[in-house]
Amino acid sequence: MKSILAALAMTTALTLPAIAMARPVTMTTTLTNYGGDGAYLALYVTDPTGAYAGSLWMAGGKSKYYKHMTDWYRATGGDTAQVNGITGASVGAGRTLNITLDLADALFDAGYTLHIDAAVEDMRESPNEVAVPLSTAGAGTPVAGRRYIADFTYKM
Repeated sequence: MKSILAALAMTTALTLPAIAMARPVTMTTTLTNYGGDGAYLALYVTDPTGAYAGSLWMAGGKSKYYKHMTDWYRATGGDTAQVNGITGASVGAGRTLNITLDLADALFDAGYTLHIDAAVEDMRESPNEVAVPLSTAGAGTPVAGRRYIADFTYKM
């Protein structure tokens, strides 16, 4: 039930920000120069128990690569209807992805975690490349990725 409420709160904040208490959050993901094709990235949130709460964004438009973002794919069954934004382009090596979304205030300082799964064609996939607790204190603090992401930050 909590997962459903969290997903509803997050979805409501993204689609009806005037109704839900929400704030604009800018997320910046900078990739390393890993020497390969563009990276597919899935940004999603888990609740305090670690259960999937909802998807925020996906970079990359070719669905055949979605299964390689294994943690996101396992949580969603690859259902892109759960993603509030999908770009048509992957993110190139050494490049930066900047997105701004309205996120529900209820997601911050309440035990929710933002995750980023990454996959690059002809290279290893990197589930849970970044996992960062959503907190007001953590805003602006860079978090290093495990393989393809040099750093990730969010600002409110």
